Amino acid sequence: MKYLGLLLILLVGPSWSQTDDREQINAIYNKSLTEGRAYNWLNYLSNQIGGRLSGSVQAEQAIEYTKLKMDSLGLDRVWLQPVMVPKWVRGAPEFAFIESKPGITNNVPICALGGSIATPSGGIKANVVEVGSLEELEKIGRGKLEGKIVFFNGPMDPTNINTNESYSAAVGQRYSGAEEAAKYGAVGVIVRSINLRLDDYPHTGAMSYGETALNNRIPAAAISTNGAELLSTTLKLNPEIKFYFKQNCRQLQDVQSYNVIGEIKGSTYPEEIILVGGHLDSWDLGDGSHDDGAGCVQSMEVLRLLKLTGYKPKRTIRAVLFMNEENGLKGATAYAEIAFGKKENHVFALESDSGGFTPRGFSFDCPETDYAQVVSWKPLFEPYQIHLFEKGDSGADIEPLKNDHIVLAGLYPDSQRYFDHHHTEIDTFEHVNRRELELGAATMASLVYLFDKYGTSSANTERGK
Repeated sequence: MKYLGLLLILLVGPSWSQTDDREQINAIYNKSLTEGRAYNWLNYLSNQIGGRLSGSVQAEQAIEYTKLKMDSLGLDRVWLQPVMVPKWVRGAPEFAFIESKPGITNNVPICALGGSIATPSGGIKANVVEVGSLEELEKIGRGKLEGKIVFFNGPMDPTNINTNESYSAAVGQRYSGAEEAAKYGAVGVIVRSINLRLDDYPHTGAMSYGETALNNRIPAAAISTNGAELLSTTLKLNPEIKFYFKQNCRQLQDVQSYNVIGEIKGSTYPEEIILVGGHLDSWDLGDGSHDDGAGCVQSMEVLRLLKLTGYKPKRTIRAVLFMNEENGLKGATAYAEIAFGKKENHVFALESDSGGFTPRGFSFDCPETDYAQVVSWKPLFEPYQIHLFEKGDSGADIEPLKNDHIVLAGLYPDSQRYFDHHHTEIDTFEHVNRRELELGAATMASLVYLFDKYGTSSANTERGK
């Protein structure tokens, strides 16, 4: 397939005006690095509002704040799109210990997984069965799992340079662990935090009970990687140890929330929509600076940078701050349903949801002809050390827009530190570097500029270009 792309480039040649495009992209980077506002916006979002769990007061404050800021940019339109979202609350802090013998315990850090039920008021204490994957449950069988706490201890693979691949391979035990363990009579689930580093910070994240009946659901929590190592070692020395944990989380009724949307109307093809976005909600343990405050302020900054450099878009460029990516994807689903219902023509969508680290490139889900065009733009990005242009996944919030012609893309920042912070109490503003954040915003704005100027293969074909 890659040879087809190269052949297309050779046949049609680069589809860009080198001098004009280099000047425009240089202006975008210069403005971002000298007059950027994304970092200041993120500072307020993180430090004055904080973690923005769907349905929380902080999530509503973030909606008000980001709408206010987009209103101040002089866009053609800013609005709130209603969406019903789940409301899960953590309650009092979780508590856990390993009991080697009666009265001899070691406390370990845990946190409830998002969507989990609470333990009984007195907590749960039981023997532990360690497994490395969901598949091991069937091999062990109900006889050895009933009445036990299942400890999923499958680590992220450290050999993948792209750490997102390691995360994808390990996340199943967090998402489906409780559902599967309940089928074998387990009374609770403890999951190793999905993290490459050994530390004391448990990582929360969404989990699902699938079709499990309410009365058969079991509580699920994440344990820090250091805690997981201790639990595993202690089990090897004494398989009869017990584990105790207590958590107080609850699932409440869905509540009204909103996607925040702002747009610049296209001058030539206003019916063709280019979307750039991130998700405004976050988990409650930190302040959600990397996941995904960074993507939201970068998306807002894309619109501001294009206006600041005097660029007049041909197509409508829309920034969307989605609500409820973390535990339901309700904002993305509602946005796509409304877009399809109105027969809106989204031609390109770009998502930033991998942290505010140094940008390396993009991942594309698109037709081969569009990918060939992207590869032809690669020399424009090389002065900024942006070199990765790969076929692959784009982003969870723009995936519902997928059809036969749209180009979907995800910003690809350096991923080596991302999962140290992901879904933890240390996903905080102090761990975001201003320059890296601004480089990401400029990189996104540059790609949006190119797609706006040259269009996509299907849109151009429809107009007979």
